[in-house]
Amino acid sequence: MTPAAPAYRRLSVEERRTQLLEAALGLFAHRAPEDVSLDDVAEAAGVSRPLVYRYFPGGKQQLYEAALRSAADELRQCFDEPREGPLLIRLSRALDRYLAFVDQHDAGFSALLQGGSVVETSRTTAIVDGVRRAAAEHILSHLGVTEPGLRLRMTVRMWITAVEAASLIWLDEGKQPPLDELRDWLVDQFVAVLTVTAARDPQTATLAQALTSHI
Repeated sequence: MTPAAPAYRRLSVEERRTQLLEAALGLFAHRAPEDVSLDDVAEAAGVSRPLVYRYFPGGKQQLYEAALRSAADELRQCFDEPREGPLLIRLSRALDRYLAFVDQHDAGFSALLQGGSVVETSRTTAIVDGVRRAAAEHILSHLGVTEPGLRLRMTVRMWITAVEAASLIWLDEGKQPPLDELRDWLVDQFVAVLTVTAARDPQTATLAQALTSHI
């Protein structure tokens, strides 16, 4: 008796859209967006080109922005760490997730999240900046600060920029040093920049003192 073929399950609109976004993110992970065509996305997803257009009638620009939002949502969640245990351990866990994302997306990290692409627009720039702002809000929340002063806000955002830059350099340097060393180094830098700002800002000085007392 011939076994019955498995029943074909029609994907819902949301499932199909997710499938296409995952295919696009997989391609953008290793190639610049301008080097990825809708035909490439259709082939990676195992669907026809017209079907891609059905879900993204704006073409590659709309697909790219949707993929960018999906990646941005994942990066925002990296810093969404439970408020339990020492701050530096929480920060280390958040960095582990962030750097794992960078590692997974490899050379496409720059094109996908750092701009420099021909498909970059004010909307894509705003999406990326939203990730940075969300990361800063999470860190300030972990610090227990509801009304951060200018110097503290600037210090946290400067450190986030340093994390991004270090991630890109890490990719350029053949993923060296090892991720755990890079993570620990970035945590040390966080303490260092807070200590420097503490010399000029009483609010940061109080935080830095509390932080270092638990090291």
